[in-house]
Amino acid sequence: MPFTPDVTETLARARSDLRMGVPVVIGNILVLAAETLTPARLAEALALDGEAVLAITARRAQTLKARAYDGDLARIILPLDATIAWVQSIADPADDLRAPLKGPLSAQRTGDATLHSTALNLVKSARLLPAAVIVLLDDGAGFANTHTLTHIDGAEAAAHLLVRSPLHSVIHARLPMEVSEAGRLHVFRPEDGGEEHYAIEIGRPDRSAPVLCRLHSACFTGDLMGSLKCDCGPQLRAALARMGQEGHGVLLYLNQEGRGIGLANKMRAYSLQDQGFDTVEANHRLGFEDDERDFRLGADILKTMGFSAVRLLTNNPRKVEMMEQCDVHVTERVPLAVGENRHNTDYLATKAAKSGHLL
Repeated sequence: MPFTPDVTETLARARSDLRMGVPVVIGNILVLAAETLTPARLAEALALDGEAVLAITARRAQTLKARAYDGDLARIILPLDATIAWVQSIADPADDLRAPLKGPLSAQRTGDATLHSTALNLVKSARLLPAAVIVLLDDGAGFANTHTLTHIDGAEAAAHLLVRSPLHSVIHARLPMEVSEAGRLHVFRPEDGGEEHYAIEIGRPDRSAPVLCRLHSACFTGDLMGSLKCDCGPQLRAALARMGQEGHGVLLYLNQEGRGIGLANKMRAYSLQDQGFDTVEANHRLGFEDDERDFRLGADILKTMGFSAVRLLTNNPRKVEMMEQCDVHVTERVPLAVGENRHNTDYLATKAAKSGHLL
């Protein structure tokens, strides 16, 4: 049927539903994002016949001293008298130091957790806290139809969530800038309805030669507000200035805020840092990995623009490795050591010690 949404379009709809607090059905499980859960919907979920659990990532489970029997996640059994406050205290580490004893927490040991893993990946892709109330249903499709909920095939959803969405060029136009009047902005849009990404081209770089390139992840606080907690703003401006001086270059501005967890979760991490945790520890307590970004997006854009080799402005060896794995040859790593101040000294030290940055 030409008007029927395919799995990519259905997943985009599901992300929107979850962000608004509307449940979705994946296969035969009902999924409610913990962050946007309401007391009324929690009560309705607990009243269903199927067993209810709170799925959290193994990182969050480690913080809570809960057993992650399913490898990358734990299925915490929901008490029948569970409240919205209890669910959100498990999902959100904001009050961990004030109320560290949240258990005892019992985790499911048996049963297939494949759909639960898919549900957490979907919730993460919606830029929400990676935790979801999940209830097993007898007839997922029928339940979704009865309640007018988005229903997604579990196998199809799992496959699509693990593959980066193809990017397509939307438009490019001249953009005179302070660093160079010979600038052009290219806009790339993914098929999955996610954030657009941008390429800023300085001059007319030779496609047959390595281009001076920077993969820069969006940082609202640093790039726009001049935050002193990171070195992102100074790196952005230094990279553009270097390209302006050389007369050519490509800066890829990837909308992967907060190492890929989104601005709201990044602010949650900042709040945890104020409690004494470093940036990696804060991400783990939230249930995320150290770095959730996908730098292959940058390689995709470069190849679309006709570049196959770069001189990469970065202190992050992972970016170099990712480019090489994606058949974009890095002929030189160009250091970009700028922006250190008294507010971000510990942050930079953590990047060097735990994330391998060459500072």
